Amino acid sequence: MDIAALVSDPAAWAALVTLIVMEVVLGIDNLIFISILSNKLPEHQRAKARRIGIALALVMRLGLLSTLAFIVGLVQPVFTLPFDPPGDIDPAFSWRDLILIAGGLFLVWKATTEIHEKVDTRATHGVMDTKGKVVAGLGAAIFQIILLDLVFSIDSILTAVGMTDHLPIMITAVVTTVAIMLVAADPLANFINRNPTVVMLALGFLLMIGAVLIADGFGMHVPKGYIYAAMAFSAGVEALNMLARRQRATVEDKTLH
Repeated sequence: MDIAALVSDPAAWAALVTLIVMEVVLGIDNLIFISILSNKLPEHQRAKARRIGIALALVMRLGLLSTLAFIVGLVQPVFTLPFDPPGDIDPAFSWRDLILIAGGLFLVWKATTEIHEKVDTRATHGVMDTKGKVVAGLGAAIFQIILLDLVFSIDSILTAVGMTDHLPIMITAVVTTVAIMLVAADPLANFINRNPTVVMLALGFLLMIGAVLIADGFGMHVPKGYIYAAMAFSAGVEALNMLARRQRATVEDKTLH
């Protein structure tokens, strides 16, 4: 089907909108990770790190789209366990499974390390700024962003391939999603940085997402709707807590004056 036929096809538009929504939801995970990592950098490097990270995400997604045959091949089993594993674990593993497991382990490790630093301020690593805040090097942050960009990009493209057969729709959805991520990156990172409790909540999200990636890699598929519903509920509870704290602060300020 050519471009003109796609533009005039209502089903193509419906597929595009649905795919954009799905890609944006999947992109939230990537954006939270980039925001947390960039906020550890010196202030003048944060926006640069976020833009580089999101640009790399776009490059990876478009690069993967240009090799769809290779991407489809990633779901073919490369080895099978010589024994029957317990539970619902799939004995056959593909390259996609191995990448998801490795990415999930990295995400669990990173989230756990960050939580440890937040809870135990003595367990700090990296360069200290003038206010005693731990900062990372730009190169180290970009390297970690690249690793997770790869995992999220493969997950994103496989989702796109499963929803439509039309490459122009996939490319449009990916570019639109990355553009939305680029616009939302700075406000989200600044919001996380201004609210320490949100940082811990975001790290909890990353820990959960890492566990889900590992489970997915082992063939135990957790419906994404459950995950994002739990994230939305937790975010709503935290929003109420923030509102309550703000109201208490206002009352205390009026009492003092």
